[in-house]
Amino acid sequence: MDTTQRTDQQRSADRRRRELLEAADRVVLRDGPQASMNAIAAEAGITKPILYRHFGDKGGLYAALAKRHTDALLNSLRAALDAPAERRERVESTLDTYLAAIEAAPQVYRFLMHPAEGTQGGDHGFDVGRNSVPLLRRMGEELAQVIEERVDLGPGSQQLARVWGHGIVGMMHAAGDWWLGEQPCSRAELVRSLADLLWGRLAAAGDRAGGPGF
Repeated sequence: MDTTQRTDQQRSADRRRRELLEAADRVVLRDGPQASMNAIAAEAGITKPILYRHFGDKGGLYAALAKRHTDALLNSLRAALDAPAERRERVESTLDTYLAAIEAAPQVYRFLMHPAEGTQGGDHGFDVGRNSVPLLRRMGEELAQVIEERVDLGPGSQQLARVWGHGIVGMMHAAGDWWLGEQPCSRAELVRSLADLLWGRLAAAGDRAGGPGF
């Protein structure tokens, strides 16, 4: 098999994988945590063994969907952090970007962060609880890197940036989960309250010399 043929086959496999993930997304948007391999295979017009062939098992499909949505969310968060605005405005914009994302697609959020209850079509729900922690860890590390690059935290800055990164992600996740479930206040009110909680130390820290600024 020559290189051109292998490349064409890889492109075809990648395209088919994207099509299957789009079918899975449609089921997740409809069913949330109750999304099953049976329903996803039916949506894609294939049998479940073919779905397993592409992703290995439910965990493999979950991981692919999680990466797809986490990548998109992180791109949006980076854009908010890079916006030409004052620091307080960018802090609020970043918080709002996260909350707006989970508000716009609550079923996707619940699929990614909450285990399914019960079964659907004879297929047990995804073991989401086993996988949601790595997603939050990834977000925490990404935010830690941004903080370390942009904010002068003095001695021990790398460790402190990781503390801040994971702490902020944990706060956003816990507060957002509560807010999405109960809707006790407007999104804008929640953003202001969370920004107030963060602002004291962030306001006092200077920009890192030579960094992109924060």
